Amino acid sequence: MDRKEALERVKPHLTEHRYVHTLGVRDTALKLAEKEDVEKDKVETAAIFHDYAKFRSKEEMRRIIEAENWNEQFITYGDELLHAPAGAYLVEKEVGIKDEEILSAIFWHTTGKVDMSPMEKIIFLADYIEPNRKFPGVEETREEAEKDMDCAIKMALRNTITFLLKKNQPVFPETLFAYNHLTLNTNG
Repeated sequence: MDRKEALERVKPHLTEHRYVHTLGVRDTALKLAEKEDVEKDKVETAAIFHDYAKFRSKEEMRRIIEAENWNEQFITYGDELLHAPAGAYLVEKEVGIKDEEILSAIFWHTTGKVDMSPMEKIIFLADYIEPNRKFPGVEETREEAEKDMDCAIKMALRNTITFLLKKNQPVFPETLFAYNHLTLNTNG
C-alpha cells in the first residue's frame, strides 16, 4: 500500500487534529528510521495507522481485547490504552495489513514494552516527540532522540510514569517493566 492510499484509508477515522498528529508521527518516524536498520516503508505504514482505532467506541475496543484474550490489564489500566491493541487488530482485519512488525509497533505504541524491536521503538518514540506535541519534558526528549533513541525512550517512559503518578492514576505494568529494563541496560 502506498503512502497516498494509506493516508486516504486512515483519514476518515481521525479528527483533523489527530490527522495532523499522524502526519507528524510519520515524519518523525521516518527521521528516526534513518539511524536504524528498518524498512522505511514499514515504518511509514505503522506510523500512518498507529491511531487508526483512536476514535472507535470504548465498548468495541474492549470487546476486541476480550475476544482476542489479550492481557485484560489493557482494559483495567485506562481507556487511553485501548486504541493501540484494538488498532492493531482492526488494521489487520479492515485494512488487510498482515505484517507482524507493523502490527506489533501499533499494538505497543502507547505503553511500550521490554525489548522493543527497532520498529516498535521508532513508533513509540515518534508518537511521543512528534512536533505538534507540547508538554513538559518533550523538548528534552526530542533533543535526546537525536543522540540516543534508548535514552530518549527511557525519558519518555519516565515522564509518562511521573505524569500518571501525579494524577494518582495506575501505571500499566509493561510500561514500568520497559522503564526498568532500559534503566538497567542503558547509560543515559
